Amino acid sequence: MSRPHFHLIGIGGTAMAGLAGLLLAKGYRVTGSDQDVYPPMSELLDRLGIPVARGYRPENLQPHPDRVVIGNALSRGNPEIEYALDAKLHYVSLPEVLREEFIRGRHSVVIAGTHGKTTTTSLMAWALEQGGQRPSFLIGGIAENFGTNFRWSESAYFVVEGDE
Repeated sequence: MSRPHFHLIGIGGTAMAGLAGLLLAKGYRVTGSDQDVYPPMSELLDRLGIPVARGYRPENLQPHPDRVVIGNALSRGNPEIEYALDAKLHYVSLPEVLREEFIRGRHSVVIAGTHGKTTTTSLMAWALEQGGQRPSFLIGGIAENFGTNFRWSESAYFVVEGDE
């Protein structure tokens, strides 16, 4: 049986690139597309070996993935979104994937607010790390102590920046 395939439309955003890494770490096949992808997320995706199509085209959804994750910065009129809808592909949002694939059955620590979310999320993940919990996390920037913005582990804790 082949690994389930997730395609992320808008993969170049910090949260979407981190989600791509989480999905890959869990053993899924991951592809994505975006108009433009810049460092540090372009470097992260390259390092992970995740194929990224430049630009949005229906062909990017061939063969049909098992699930299409639509980034929150995108809207109707996007050629890939329109194709996914017309072809009745199973599409989900980033929060839905986080809940179903990573947070269900774990303690979620969600950091929200107007300012300081990335710093506070990084600090919370690091505090749990130093406490021996080795948490999973998804952070809105590269955390200096971890050198990445995501990690998947078998920990009972998942720390997430509640921005998207």
